[in-house]
Amino acid sequence: MTDQAAIHHRRRRREAAALLGEFRRTAVLVPLSADGDPLIGEFGGIRWIYAFSDELSLARFAIARGEGAREWTYDRVLGARLLDVAIPAMPVPYGVALDVGAEGQGALFPPVMGIVPDAAALDADVDAGTNDMNGMAPNGEESTR
Repeated sequence: MTDQAAIHHRRRRREAAALLGEFRRTAVLVPLSADGDPLIGEFGGIRWIYAFSDELSLARFAIARGEGAREWTYDRVLGARLLDVAIPAMPVPYGVALDVGAEGQGALFPPVMGIVPDAAALDADVDAGTNDMNGMAPNGEESTR
């Protein structure tokens, strides 16, 4: 690895750590399904709990799904509680997808060590600092873009 690449790698790791720390300290909106469970999607072979930083982001998601006219119920949950309590309580590994459909502003928090408790972590080669949600469609399926 060149010095330039090493510097870039360290910078990305710091940025990812800062993003994770901010998410853990922030209350996010978790939309609920008709049965009251968190709304989820699947992307890259992993299930994701949808979370949104504000009502506007959730509204954009709803409109992109073609469901902007219906009333959306949601819970307001601290990011740390999602990662440390909700994820380990799931029957299979889950991550958190923040602001799905927000061009260049979303983030994925995969179920890997350092993000979720070790007991809920997968051995996956996933970049925890990913900010590009453009590949995830609002319906939770992988986009063809």
